[in-house]
Amino acid sequence: MIKIGYHNLPADTIAAVVTTLEMKSPPPSHTERNISEWKLEHWPQPDLNTYRALYRRIGEEWLWSSRLIMSDAALAEIINNPKVEVYALITPNGTGLLELDFRIDNECELAFFGVSSELIGSGAGRWLMNRALELVWSRPINRFWVHTCTLDHPSALSFYQRSGFIPISRQIEVMADPRITGILSKTAAPQIPCLSFNESEK
Repeated sequence: MIKIGYHNLPADTIAAVVTTLEMKSPPPSHTERNISEWKLEHWPQPDLNTYRALYRRIGEEWLWSSRLIMSDAALAEIINNPKVEVYALITPNGTGLLELDFRIDNECELAFFGVSSELIGSGAGRWLMNRALELVWSRPINRFWVHTCTLDHPSALSFYQRSGFIPISRQIEVMADPRITGILSKTAAPQIPCLSFNESEK
């Protein structure tokens, strides 16, 4: 149990409040922009480098790194599993990532979801979520869940709630800062201060 109050962290780490949300039945439909150029492309057994490039493009701004530190074997075991579905949003101006994990019977995890910075505010996030809801609730599941954290886009939590997810738990996650370990560039996520860089400049 974490005691109430402030807790110092090493300068080469970052911390986030993680919120888990779920829905147990299909939500009401949400209106979306109908843009014919937007396509959802299924990537069965995606090439690892192609997957990592998309993951990095979507997530570097928010310090996504969990899939970048995996070995080839560990990553392939997940994304090439027939119960894990990877989709790319294809548009003339940007892209998106949708990853659905059905490995637990009767439920689905929204493992990764996001659009590139060019598409934020364009309605592409709503369009992609609508496709996710259609895909997931066409299956015989009882639970669709996701977690988001305070490192994600500031509107992520409210977006998931508007989409029909209900918050059910909170956790604190502490991790190595991927900019220090070299997994991501030093310029990634400038909105999140890197304390080790500040220390090295003194």
